[in-house]
Amino acid sequence: MELKKNPEADLEKRKGSFLLIGLLTAFALTLVAFEWTTFERKAEGLGELQLDLLEEEVIPPSATPPPPPPPPPAPSTVLEIVDDEEEVVEEEVVETEVQENTVVEAPVQREEEVEEEQIFTIVEEQPAFPGGVEEMYKYLGKAVKYPEMAKDAGISGTVYVTFEVDKEGNIKDVKVLRGIGGGCDEEAIRVVKAMPKWKPGKQRGKPVRVQFNLPIKFTLR
Repeated sequence: MELKKNPEADLEKRKGSFLLIGLLTAFALTLVAFEWTTFERKAEGLGELQLDLLEEEVIPPSATPPPPPPPPPAPSTVLEIVDDEEEVVEEEVVETEVQENTVVEAPVQREEEVEEEQIFTIVEEQPAFPGGVEEMYKYLGKAVKYPEMAKDAGISGTVYVTFEVDKEGNIKDVKVLRGIGGGCDEEAIRVVKAMPKWKPGKQRGKPVRVQFNLPIKFTLR
């Protein structure tokens, strides 16, 4: 038995319509997919930064200040015309007022420079003890007292003393150049200071200051 197809159920006739419907559906789904993706990206984005650009304010240049007013004119000098026969008496103004802040400079007095006299060590005429060298040794033999400390310690020797004989023959600035101790140094200084005035030394006929050295012996007997 031969089967017969219903002409309404024949799909070959509607094949073109189905293909067109499928294409339209696919195109519509594609558009929806694109639109959905775009919306999601906009929702997830950080947003757009909008900058309000302000127009730069134009500051007008400052006005130039007006020039200062000119200085007042100097007072004019009035000349008084006087007859030739009339005598003109000029008043003299003498300032006598002294204020508290006035400083009066006193004249400066220069100190006179006093030259220190030279002390000689070698002169034409040496200073001398009154009566000469022999009298000096006699004086030392009587005036010198042997110190007990030096005796107990058995100290003996020579003490060298230096001193100055000034213009008047006075003994000054007595010092020990080399001593032996035991009280002998102090005794030598004491004896020299107690000496009478010497005859001053002279240089070119004039008395001068002379430095003199004197040895004093201490001997145990």
